Amino acid sequence: MRAAIEVIGLRKRYGRTVALDGMSFTVLPGRVTGFVGPNGAGKSTTMRVILGLDAADEGSALVGGRPYRSLRAPLCQVGALLDAAALQPSRTARNHLLWLAHSQGLGARRVDAVIEQVGLGAVARRRAGGFSLGMRQRLGIAAALLGDPPVLILDEPVNGLDPEGVVWIRGLLRSLAAEGRAVLVSSHLMSEMQDMADHLVVAGRGRVVEDTSVADLIAAASDGRVTLRTTARTEAMEALARAGARVAVQDRDTLTVSGLEAGRIVALLGANDVPFSEVAAHRASLEEAYMELTRDAVEFRATIPRDGTATS
Repeated sequence: MRAAIEVIGLRKRYGRTVALDGMSFTVLPGRVTGFVGPNGAGKSTTMRVILGLDAADEGSALVGGRPYRSLRAPLCQVGALLDAAALQPSRTARNHLLWLAHSQGLGARRVDAVIEQVGLGAVARRRAGGFSLGMRQRLGIAAALLGDPPVLILDEPVNGLDPEGVVWIRGLLRSLAAEGRAVLVSSHLMSEMQDMADHLVVAGRGRVVEDTSVADLIAAASDGRVTLRTTARTEAMEALARAGARVAVQDRDTLTVSGLEAGRIVALLGANDVPFSEVAAHRASLEEAYMELTRDAVEFRATIPRDGTATS
């Protein structure tokens, strides 16, 4: 299967700041690829290079095997949403899309179709400057869909959406991938990535830290750990520690145990008269897996003083 997006050895500096340090990955058709990483990881710069908005110092970025700037009718090849505020506020939503459509030889019928698709039919003739952030996001997504492109690049598409909107965008992107399109989505919300993405590219300090399926990443982060629920947390921790286990507190009644199999944990708890309600294989969240992968790549890290107030 030929990659829809190819990012090959991108390097980019802004003065002394290294934004990209050999960024390389591919995005395949037929799936949603999440592009995640802490602030300063190089995600925005990478997307701008893909779309020809920035030039890399080294490396290349291709869409359908070609640089973006060489594409004819680019909106029909790749649809993008990087900044929902990038619009003329005095134009109505429909006129904003008509202006884009005319630049690509597209007609009003297609404009009206995407307006309905994103749920803006009732406000299509209102000035976009008065839209809420969520409505601007929907308008930006409509613009990305305008040319019916095989490739979509969206930066934080759930930003500003209400719960109904989040469910809608999740279903929309998965349906677009099911049609055979390549969808690249950048987000800081791991809970959304877990429900939305099939594949994940994790960036850190300008390079790829991990490139794998969401399922495999969660499985790797879950490996060998057991979730224990008990009302006698202290007694359980002491008994397990004596047996060589590593124990982490999840909440008041829940522990995560590493280094011992579930059967051995049950036997130890029984031998020490420690009550428990559950012993089960631990399934990590995508957020847990992500935090573990990027803990050494965070540019800005808060500290938590004893009073519980975060400072930087």
